[in-house]
Parts: sequence; structure tokens; C-alpha cells
Amino acid sequence: MFSPSQNDVRLFFCTAYRKQLGGEPLTPMEAIAADWIAEHPEYHADLTDADAALSASYTVEEGRSNPFLHLSMHLSITEQLSVDQPVGIKQAFALLAAKRGSAHEAQHELMECLGEMLWASQRSGLPPDGEAYIDCVRRRATR
Repeated sequence: MFSPSQNDVRLFFCTAYRKQLGGEPLTPMEAIAADWIAEHPEYHADLTDADAALSASYTVEEGRSNPFLHLSMHLSITEQLSVDQPVGIKQAFALLAAKRGSAHEAQHELMECLGEMLWASQRSGLPPDGEAYIDCVRRRATR
């Protein structure tokens, strides 16, 4: 199983951004990351300096979201949707995106559901509940 470190993740996004800016060839995963980076110009400064990115701390007290966590969640959700895992997430996402009129905004709502599922799993010590995740997305699509 692939288990990147925090530094690996940060370097991956910084490298994808640098390569995108320089017009260099991107790996397929870097291309997906670059698309999400383009959607989040508020993170560009964080991605420009890899050394600063490696030492940065994103705490609640600072009032800033962690760009690497946010972009990683976009990548995770994009992958989930591409393979429909958990089964039904693709349809639930489509309903939510249609309701919101924006796939990007729908992804942000999926992030909240994904975060809730992971938090519940960590708290209970049980595996992540994919059905609860999909139910959360469906509830958001119908309100």
C-alpha cells in the first residue's frame, strides 16, 4: 500500500505546480493535481516555495486551511469518482453537482462528508463506513 509522508505529499504538489508553470510534462496524477491547483489560486504562494512548504504548520489557531490537505482531498475524491468507490458515490456526486450547479462546489461538500466518515472511523476504531459517506452526500443533494 502506498503511504506517502507529509513531506512527500507537499513535494508532490509543489513539483506539480512548478512543472505546470514551466510547461513541463506532467505525470497523469500530476496533471489531475495541476487542474485542482489551478482551481485554487489562493494556494499558489504556498506551492511556490517547496522548502517553506515542508516547514509550514497549518493550525486552527492560524485561521488558514491546509492547502495540501485540501488538494489531497480533491485528488482522493476525483479517484473515488473515477472508479465509483464506494459504489454509488459517483451517482450521489452527480446529484449533488446538479443541485449545486458546480462540480467544484459539490467536491467541497463531499470533503465534509469524507471528513465526517474518517473522523467517525478514527473515533470508533471501525473501518470507514462507505454507506454513511454516500448517505451524507445524498442528504446534501436533497436539501
